[in-house]
Formats: sequence, C-alpha cells, structure tokens
Amino acid sequence: MTEHAVPPRHRNLMDRFINGIELIAAFFVGIVAADIFISVLLRYFFAIQIPDAYDFGRLLLGILIFWGIAATSYRGTHITVDLVWANVGPRHQRFIDVFATLVLLFVVTVQTYTLFDKVTGTYNDNVLTFDLRLPTWPFFALAWAGDAAAVLLIAIRTYRLIFHPEEMEDGAYRIKPVE
Repeated sequence: MTEHAVPPRHRNLMDRFINGIELIAAFFVGIVAADIFISVLLRYFFAIQIPDAYDFGRLLLGILIFWGIAATSYRGTHITVDLVWANVGPRHQRFIDVFATLVLLFVVTVQTYTLFDKVTGTYNDNVLTFDLRLPTWPFFALAWAGDAAAVLLIAIRTYRLIFHPEEMEDGAYRIKPVE
C-alpha cells in the first residue's frame, strides 16, 4: 500500500445504493442491445418484424439515457473539459468541483420536474404504441425514475464533496479528466 493510499471502505448502505443504480443502468444497456440485435436478426433472416419494435427501441433508449445520466453523475465519469481546473491549485479545484456539481444538481432537478410533467401528460392523454396499442406512460415513468435517481446521486455527491471529500471514489474528491 502506498503512503497516501486510502484503505478499502466498508460498503455502507449509500455505496450499495449507488452500485445498485449503476447495475440498473447496465441492465437497460443489455435490454436495448438485445432489442436491437433480435430485431435485426429477425428482419434480416426471417423477414419478420417484432410488433412495436421501433416504439420499444426508442422508449427503451430514453430509459437508458436517463439511467445512464444517473450512473455517470455520481462517479464523475462523464466527459469533462478541465482547461481552467487543471491550471489552478487544489483549493480552487475543489471549489470548481463543488460549483459544477451544484449546477448539475440544479439542471437535473429541473429536468426531473419537467419529465414528471411528461409522464403525467402521456398518462392523461392515453398515448399508446402503434401496433400493440400499449400505454407508453410506464416507459416514461421508468425514465423519470432514472432521472430521479440521478438527482439523488448528485445530491449525495454534492454532500460528500462539501462535507466528506475523503469518501469519494479512491479517496479523491476530484473529477478525473478524460485523457
């Protein structure tokens, strides 16, 4: 173990929650991939189309996007631009990280509010898929749940950045730049 290495943390309830969100996002990646693969396979080899395959694909992709936002928001593994951040000291880097996370929290919270409006709108308007006439609001609700999970994870990240930076991944509070 190096001099500055942090000993492994015990997996507390919050860390298990965070990992659970990431597993749900990974599950939806698999579902979207399977939907696309099976649709292409059936269409190419058997000239059969799954009813509502297009609707399911776009609705599942929407779910995947919002759960993906949740999965990347806490870890800070999304693409970042760090021109200013890389040229300031650690104190200012932490300030920039906290400010950026607060802005992200605000934006995703507003997005979650507006997406909930979309869920209720599709429910009230009884929007259905084309072939099977299935209601689409449950898909929107699953996407909204991913967005709500993102708000929770960003709030946890903000709390940890401000009050417990040592609890961030690998003992570092900084967002890792993409190289």
